[in-house]
Amino acid sequence: MRKLLKYLKHYTLEAILGPLFKLLEASFELLVPLVIASMINVGIAGGDKRHIINMCLVLLLLCVVGFICAVTAQFFAAKAASGFAARVKRALFDNIQKLSYADIDKVGTSAMITRMTSDVNQVQQGVNLTIRLLLRSPFVVFGALFMSFTISPRLSVIFLVTIILLFIVVAAIMKWSIPMYGQIQKGLDGLLGLTRENHTGVRVIRAFNLQEKEKENFNEKNELQMKLQSFVGSVTALMNPVTYAILNLSVAFLIYRGAITVNGGELSQGAVVALYNYMGQILVELIKFANLILTVTKAIASGNRVEEMLEMKSSMEDGKITEFKNTKDHIVFTDASMRYSDDIEDSLYPFSLSIKRGERVGVIGGTGSGKTTLINLIPRFYDTRTGSVVVDGVNVKDIKMEVLREKVGIVPQKAVLFSGTIRDNIRWGKNDATDEEIYEALEIAQAKEIVDGKEKGLDTKVAQGGKNFSGGQKQRLTIARALVRKPEILILDDSASALDYLTDKRLREAIAGMDNPPTTIIVSQRTASVMNCDKIVVLDDGHVVGIGNHDNLLKYCEAYREIFESQYKKEVAQ
Repeated sequence: MRKLLKYLKHYTLEAILGPLFKLLEASFELLVPLVIASMINVGIAGGDKRHIINMCLVLLLLCVVGFICAVTAQFFAAKAASGFAARVKRALFDNIQKLSYADIDKVGTSAMITRMTSDVNQVQQGVNLTIRLLLRSPFVVFGALFMSFTISPRLSVIFLVTIILLFIVVAAIMKWSIPMYGQIQKGLDGLLGLTRENHTGVRVIRAFNLQEKEKENFNEKNELQMKLQSFVGSVTALMNPVTYAILNLSVAFLIYRGAITVNGGELSQGAVVALYNYMGQILVELIKFANLILTVTKAIASGNRVEEMLEMKSSMEDGKITEFKNTKDHIVFTDASMRYSDDIEDSLYPFSLSIKRGERVGVIGGTGSGKTTLINLIPRFYDTRTGSVVVDGVNVKDIKMEVLREKVGIVPQKAVLFSGTIRDNIRWGKNDATDEEIYEALEIAQAKEIVDGKEKGLDTKVAQGGKNFSGGQKQRLTIARALVRKPEILILDDSASALDYLTDKRLREAIAGMDNPPTTIIVSQRTASVMNCDKIVVLDDGHVVGIGNHDNLLKYCEAYREIFESQYKKEVAQ
């Protein structure tokens, strides 16, 4: 948690002025009991109405000045806390962007979202209250103790014992609750993950009529989370009643002892009232301090989780090579294998493959055969477990990732569009792309008709997730986004699944007809999409079971032949 405080350095002035104005407010507040004591001892006891009026004016002045100081302190505290949270979120987001796919898989999307939202908000609230109350409350408590000693050292012993008892209670509850709040936030990760899963898969859940089962599953986990929060809340909630009990007993004892001293002539009535007021101030401030401790406890637990995420370094070390020559063998896999973290078996077993510059290579296989895993090794989304992947004669581990990925245009399985315009989305592929370049990419991707059919053309708004476009339209637009940068390597990861066969054929022909066509890797479950490729890689349960052209694979690769016959069975029968 302490390492997060460096993000407050840009708000040092606010972090200093906030507590100072709070201390100034507290100083005026400590003078109030003395003014009231003077009003009783001099004004009321002596019948001096003028003195009473003067003291009332002094109280009004203290109230106004204190209010101004409090509002000013609140402003500085809010500015520092919100600015601090914004910088933490920015740093957290930047660090997440640097993590490898393997790291993100390990942490989990839900955990990252919880840290970015709930945890940072808890820390922000903790910083806000800390600036406002961390110095003020102890200052008032010990200030009231000091002022009580100036009035009656004997009765002030009651104050001292009360404060010691309260600090023991607060420290004990704080020590117990910090790790418990960490468990609560961890439970929120799981609950958020379940919620996201249900939200994204709501149509599947309804299709299989599993709404009740998912409700039960959610309610079960929610119930466990509620019980944990209730248990922790019930223990921490003891702080207020215990604090009130100790303080009220102290107040009762103070009044009892004060009455004796007044009857004995040792103290004036005004002095006892002042002591009572100081005890009241201690009561209020310790309640505030107890709530501050609870908030800070939650903030520390959340801050540790945020700090853990910020300190997480990518498991991939970036390469340093930025320049290299073009080679005839564009991409070379040598005994390359891949295993996801925590798996006990490879998702892709060792294989070797050489791809010439400008070749079209098809990758085909059943669901879960390792097609996406294979192509993810090229832009180095994952590292090989054994062997190597070489691009233009250089191991991808030695190439700077930014440079490597500039050479690669990727169209993922799931077509994703972002809020904005069509132009904005295409420019994700190239920031400075002109409209002419965008239309060229759209034409190759068979998406020009989509734009021409919209009244606003490239300025047509895209809803979040591209919900105002069909599946085929989204796929073609994402292909255009990859093509606009004119990549040396183009990877189409089952990105034409929503296209009809004719559009798919025209797309492949348009890519092949480009000036200096890229080395193209087409991942598909359709043999029609890969049968005209120069080379086809056949995968089965993580094993490369065949490499060759369509005709050779039909003769010698059983897995490819089964896929082909299953898709062309009717045509073959006819």
